[in-house]
Amino acid sequence: MPLHRQPANASAEEHAKPRKAFPVLGIDYTHVRIPFEISLWILLACLMKLASTNLILADWLLRVIVGLGGAVQKGGPELHGALWYVGFHVIPSVSSIVPESCLLIVVGLLVGGLIKGVGEKPPILKSDIFFLFLLPPIILDAGYFLPLRQFTENLGTILIFAVVGTLWNAFFLGGLMYAVCQLGGPGLNHIGLLANLLFGSIISAVDPVAVLAVFEEIHINELLHILVFGESLLNDAVTVVLYHLFEEFANFEQVTIIDIILGFLSFFVVSLGGVFVGVIYGVIAAFTSRFTSHIRVIEPLFVFLYSYMAYLSAELFHLSGIMALIASGVVMRPYVEANISHKSHTTIKYFLKMWSSVSETLIFIFLGVSTVAGHHYWNWTFVISTLLFCLIARVLGVLVLTWFINKFRIVKLTPKDQFIIAYGGLRGAIAFSLGYLLDYKHFDMRDMFLTAIITVIFFTVFVQGMTIRPLVDLLAVKKKQETKRSINEEIHTQFLDHLLTGIEDICGHYGHHHWKDKLNRFNKKYVKKCLIAGERSKEPQLIAFYHKMEMKQAIELVESGGIGKIPSAVSTVSIQNINPKTLPVERALPALSKDKEEEIRKILRNNLQKTRQRLRSYNRHTLVADPYEEAWNQMLLRRQKVRQLEQKMNNYLTVPAHRLDSPTMSRARIGSDPLAYEPKADSENLPIITIDPASPQSPESVDLMNEEHKGCSGLPPSPEEDEEGLVMRVKEPSSPGTDDVFTPGTSDSPSSQRMLRCLSDPGPRPEPEEGEPFIPKGQ
Repeated sequence: MPLHRQPANASAEEHAKPRKAFPVLGIDYTHVRIPFEISLWILLACLMKLASTNLILADWLLRVIVGLGGAVQKGGPELHGALWYVGFHVIPSVSSIVPESCLLIVVGLLVGGLIKGVGEKPPILKSDIFFLFLLPPIILDAGYFLPLRQFTENLGTILIFAVVGTLWNAFFLGGLMYAVCQLGGPGLNHIGLLANLLFGSIISAVDPVAVLAVFEEIHINELLHILVFGESLLNDAVTVVLYHLFEEFANFEQVTIIDIILGFLSFFVVSLGGVFVGVIYGVIAAFTSRFTSHIRVIEPLFVFLYSYMAYLSAELFHLSGIMALIASGVVMRPYVEANISHKSHTTIKYFLKMWSSVSETLIFIFLGVSTVAGHHYWNWTFVISTLLFCLIARVLGVLVLTWFINKFRIVKLTPKDQFIIAYGGLRGAIAFSLGYLLDYKHFDMRDMFLTAIITVIFFTVFVQGMTIRPLVDLLAVKKKQETKRSINEEIHTQFLDHLLTGIEDICGHYGHHHWKDKLNRFNKKYVKKCLIAGERSKEPQLIAFYHKMEMKQAIELVESGGIGKIPSAVSTVSIQNINPKTLPVERALPALSKDKEEEIRKILRNNLQKTRQRLRSYNRHTLVADPYEEAWNQMLLRRQKVRQLEQKMNNYLTVPAHRLDSPTMSRARIGSDPLAYEPKADSENLPIITIDPASPQSPESVDLMNEEHKGCSGLPPSPEEDEEGLVMRVKEPSSPGTDDVFTPGTSDSPSSQRMLRCLSDPGPRPEPEEGEPFIPKGQ
């Protein structure tokens, strides 16, 4: 086929244009700039976190950052030794004293200074990036793995510190700063009351990121940790309401009472609305996990997506996104873990820990970088007053609120606890990001506010964060229990929960044990059936865990080529049965991972015997009647009548015989003291027994062994026994535990009773030197 010719009107320039060679290698940095820089920052954050624990890596990073790689070779062993000393001696000693958050801020300051030194503009921690991407992983990790028992038991104390304490700090600090601005001269007197109240609401909130970073390192006890950390989580609603309230009031020409009332109501809308959004998404996530049994790979993705959607939905309506994340994590966790596989649970756990750790590291690094890159306006009066009033407001608020809280708490907060709570009120990146959101049009002193906020953050993180560890050791504050509680302690804790619930119902006092039990009953009866797949809602978790362990052992057996691993506990038992002398000193126990141990503990806690399930309620008005109670009452009345009749019959006996004495001792007592057993006047027809002490029937002439055989054997009595006379016996009263409707056992026969009497009262023993009785038998 002939080639197609070019059209005639084609320009000659196009034919004369030289053809470029094919590019073998090209550079297009603008195309990958944003993800590439994000990856570099994350890599830097991970290396900085790793360098705080690895000495060799710290030394290597020190050489790279400073840029002395070539100078080390020129400088000789002196410079190399100096760097080696810094890397292996200075860095470990500093990391043991300075918290990790402080080191990361210092790294951020160095990186920001280095970027600014080369003529580039350092990146600034923007508020949108912080609130939309860096903060949610930290809050989700805290809410999903929240210690729910400690949190619910101290919820009242946490709410008082979070709501009342934050309001006190905001208004106290804002009012005093307004007074300082009025007395501070021409540079401050133009700052109004609303601007100072807005500044007080920003700086008064305790930061959860800073609290997590510091309190996790000092290993404070569970009570103090949950009080401070719970306050930092729940005060977000107060901070959001006050921030938006004062920001809107700054645009108004006049603030009316209706505006104040609506602002007060907005607190309940923001807090409860955030909780409602989180609960809705948590229930949806739990319901979705019912249908993921065939696609296990995407199970962790639902947890992350629904939680993040809860946070974004709350922020969409200006609700508390932190409250939404906490509520969604707490609601979805028990049902999601019952539906998903063990591998998915492990993925969720470690991915959340990794994500939150990286976000926390980036926040502190960017905090240092933004400090170098931002615009600052330093005013000594305003900055020092802010720092001083922050400390005073925190201490006064904790002391006053604790005095009120201790009136209702069983476990009181000691002065040491109050000091740690007041000293642990750290500020962090949330206040810094809220300060960046301020508009220059309404707040022309924004740079001065940011400078004061950064000063307070650095003081709380560096000074209080570095000194809280030695103060905890100095005051001998109780540390966190590193080892898990024993099974015995957990069983007794569960037992006390049931016991206290029953006591509250009987007394009519509806405390938190009562409502917790009501919630558990409602959850078991209705919610689990809807959110947990199939028979898992009814099947005991112990059986499910047993099936899971059997499946894992079978998989290991197949993977090992048919040779299964015998548990060491079984081999120990076998060794004991075969050769107990060759046992080792310490018992060999199967090694369990922490995840398996925690799962076993959770199963044992959830499958304890629930004694309260036997009755519908412990209420004294609704107790179920015992069907056997009337029959037992009739039986007790019959026994009482029988005893009274026997006592009346015993009053007519002339010679009262002790039922524990043997017949021999009874005859001996009558013969030795006949007057004590003298017959009554109205008993003429009764026979009288007279025994001569010197007769063969005296106790000295009785062979106990022979009498036992005679009394206990079934042979007829001998002539000698017939000559002994008449022996009177009293009918034995029935024991309290028997009844005439029951068949007497073998121990109730006369021969057994005589045997017991003989053994219980063998009579006088012969003298040691006598081998034969005084009067031989048969004479």
